[in-house]
Amino acid sequence: MDLRQLNHLLAVADHHSFSAAARALHTVQSNVSTHVAKLEKELGVALIDRATMQPTPEGQAVIERARHIRTELRSISDDIASLRDEVTGSVRIGCIGTTARWIATPLLQRLKDSFPGLHTVLVDATTVSLTPRVLAGDLDLAVVNTPIVEAGLDTEPLFDEERIVVAPCGHPLAENDTITIQDLVKHEVMLTPVGTTFRDAIDEELMHLGLRLRAAAEIDGLRLLTSLAYQGYAPALLPASAASGYPDGSWALIRIEGMARRSVGLTRNRRTTPSMPARAARDMLIEVIREIGPQQPGIHVTLEA
Repeated sequence: MDLRQLNHLLAVADHHSFSAAARALHTVQSNVSTHVAKLEKELGVALIDRATMQPTPEGQAVIERARHIRTELRSISDDIASLRDEVTGSVRIGCIGTTARWIATPLLQRLKDSFPGLHTVLVDATTVSLTPRVLAGDLDLAVVNTPIVEAGLDTEPLFDEERIVVAPCGHPLAENDTITIQDLVKHEVMLTPVGTTFRDAIDEELMHLGLRLRAAAEIDGLRLLTSLAYQGYAPALLPASAASGYPDGSWALIRIEGMARRSVGLTRNRRTTPSMPARAARDMLIEVIREIGPQQPGIHVTLEA
């Protein structure tokens, strides 16, 4: 067994065919097939189902460990460089879209100023998309909605954010600074669709009160939903982070009295040791949230001391 065999297996798993894996690795298909076949022969099991091109159960077990090995190998050169008092290499950070609105700029700027040799990759995606990538080793850490029910991840709290309404001026809701949940359900508001984490948590909370939201439209994507709200299409129910960074305009931000807050945390793979760049990025992210979080409307920092 060698690293080339593992890398070729990972490429097949990621690209779902030997030919696509060969293109990604800049080699020929026969080379990929040979490396995977040698690995299968050594282990005495099939790792890829040739009919479906999906990993077998044994293949999935090998792939999971191979991803961890690849992550650790990437960290070696970064850690060695950091022992010379210089944080270099790369760090890959995931972040849910609305939170990235107020975190991304100060975080990237501070990382650049403090660690000029560090290459930072920031990935904007949903919690559902980010957590598997942290487990797979594609991301070093990620800012996600919590709680996370996954044994392979460690998560620390960052902040809680209120759920708010953004309404165009002239709409009855815009006459209030604060409304109750009972006031909210009297009006149609734009929402994310049923089945999304943000919507399902709200529906469950209101169900216990015997209430139900009325959808003016269902928009799959908080960034698009936020944009439509600020353009004045209709009121929208949003996380507080969505209000950050928008200039004053013909809209009103309304707090909802009594509605549970959404929790956000920082997660990482507990089965791997964070590299020096990952540790430096984590510390800088904590610093940004501790300093800037309290200035954001509806954000309540929950960082441990």
